[in-house]
Amino acid sequence: MLAALTGAGLSAAAGLNAYIPFILVALVAKFTDVINLPHQYAWIESWWAIGIAAVLLASEFILDKVAVVDSINDAVGTFVRPATGGLIFAASTAAEDFERGSSFMADNPWIGVLLGIITAGIVHTGKAVTRPVVNAGTAGVGAPLVSSAEDGVSLTLSLVAIFLPVLVIFLLLILLWGLFALWRRGYRRRRRRDEIMSSAGY
Repeated sequence: MLAALTGAGLSAAAGLNAYIPFILVALVAKFTDVINLPHQYAWIESWWAIGIAAVLLASEFILDKVAVVDSINDAVGTFVRPATGGLIFAASTAAEDFERGSSFMADNPWIGVLLGIITAGIVHTGKAVTRPVVNAGTAGVGAPLVSSAEDGVSLTLSLVAIFLPVLVIFLLLILLWGLFALWRRGYRRRRRRDEIMSSAGY
């Protein structure tokens, strides 16, 4: 159960930022005994994987904070984030099985991959749908603020998923509520702005 919560939390975090949970899992597995990755996932904690993920994280950090560019970045993320979510879900649940002396998830990685893809995909869809509405409602000013908040949530959710997985379900509910509230607020602002411009004859 805890392994599933860890996987769900990490894959949801990947739906916001694919590289934060990946790097955290890699570093925790490399330097601690909290996560012990089975041999088929050991490459995740290699320096070359960490280095590539760090470069991609840096580019994501910049691109996602620029209005319009963030939507292009989200389009690319449609493939990257669910894929990373699937990988991290499968790896983290297989690691838990490995510690218990079981091999079920290691022998059936498709289960974790599928669950991770679905979880990350749902969160990514919420992010991708919400961002254009926020940008339109704030004339692009809200992009860096919302992106920074998403990065913070991704980091927090990843840490909680690894160290306090019992809290993951509550954070996921808060995340879904937050995405919906953000979309609704942005939609109302955009509609209000359109009404003002329409009444002014634009």
